[in-house]
Amino acid sequence: MCYTLVMETTKSSDSDYNVYLEKCPTRKLLDLIADKWTTLIIGLLEDGPKRFSELQRGIGGISQKMLTQTLRRLERDGLVQRTIYPEVPPRVEYRLTTLGQTLSSPIAAIQEWAETYMEEVLVAQKAYDARFSAPENEKAATAELN
Repeated sequence: MCYTLVMETTKSSDSDYNVYLEKCPTRKLLDLIADKWTTLIIGLLEDGPKRFSELQRGIGGISQKMLTQTLRRLERDGLVQRTIYPEVPPRVEYRLTTLGQTLSSPIAAIQEWAETYMEEVLVAQKAYDARFSAPENEKAATAELN
């Protein structure tokens, strides 16, 4: 467990975990749930169980290897359940566990935010790029970011 040692500089909670501490294992969990493939898989599975091929078709651009790796991580962390049916050929389905279902609303909110504010982000990026695209402005951009 990772305990909050300096209360003034870190966020505190009732749990023993604190994502603001460098060595806290919650950082790895945040990496997983903040991953784009994870969010898309959970989004598709919130409608019910899906087969591997359904997930791959539903998520444009995901490779078989990446889908496999992400599903394994989600299964290992208790967010997805993999069920193999004894048929010929074997049928495998993936579904959210009860724990995985608790992520559906937060992830849906993030997906909705991304779709709602994408245009504003694109405008901001274009404005930033216009300000700092000229070679003489590169030093200013670096100084501004630091």
